[in-house]
Amino acid sequence: MESQKFIPYPYSSPTDEELLAKAHEYKTLMQNRRSIRFFSDRHVAKEVIEDLIMTAASAPSGAHKQPWTFCAVSSPLIKNQIRIAAEAEEYINYQSRMSEEWLDDLKKFDTNHIKPFLEIAPWLIVVFKKTYDLIDGAKRKNYYVSESVGIAAGMLISAIHNAGLVTLTHTPSPMNFLQEILGRPENEKPYLLLPVGYPDDGALVPDLLRKTVEEVVVYFE
Repeated sequence: MESQKFIPYPYSSPTDEELLAKAHEYKTLMQNRRSIRFFSDRHVAKEVIEDLIMTAASAPSGAHKQPWTFCAVSSPLIKNQIRIAAEAEEYINYQSRMSEEWLDDLKKFDTNHIKPFLEIAPWLIVVFKKTYDLIDGAKRKNYYVSESVGIAAGMLISAIHNAGLVTLTHTPSPMNFLQEILGRPENEKPYLLLPVGYPDDGALVPDLLRKTVEEVVVYFE
C-alpha cells in the first residue's frame, strides 16, 4: 500500500487574549443552544444545509474511514412518510417499550408520540453510520464507527446552532424505517434524525439548568 503523503499544517497562532476571547465567545453561544420542538416552515437554502453537513463531515474518524452518510430531506412527500413511520414507532415506545422511570423522566418535557416538526421543519438530516464500506462488492471494515459518527453528529449540531438555526436530536428507536424509506444500502444504519430550520415565533423550551463547571470538570494540576 502506498504511504500517506504529509503536508504542512496551515496554522496561525492566536494571542493569549484572542484565545481566551474566542473560547469564551463560543462557550456563551453554545450555552444558549436548546433542543427545539416548535419549528417554522420558513425556507432554508440548500447551500446552507450542504455547508452544515460538510462541516460535520470534517470530523475525525477511525483510520480516516469517514463512516457516515448524511441524507438531507426537503421533499414534503418523504417527510410525511418519515413522520407516519416515526409516530408509529413512538406510539409503541410510549405505550410499552419505555420503562416507568423513563416515562417519568420525560414528563418535564411534555412530549408524546405526535411529532409534527418532522413535516414542518424545512429540512430533515438523517445521519447514517457505515459499519463497513462496500468497494467493488467487497466489504472493507470501518473502525470506531459509533464514536466517529457521534463526533460528526455533535459537530453538525454545533454548526446548526452557530449558523443561527435550531434542531432537535430525534431517535425514534427502532429506526430501520429510515433505511427503507430513503433506500439506503445494507451497510448503512440510521443513527440520528435532525429536523433543521428556524424556531416558530411562539417556540417554548423547558426552563432547565445545565450542570455547573464543578459538576462536570475535574482538574488534575
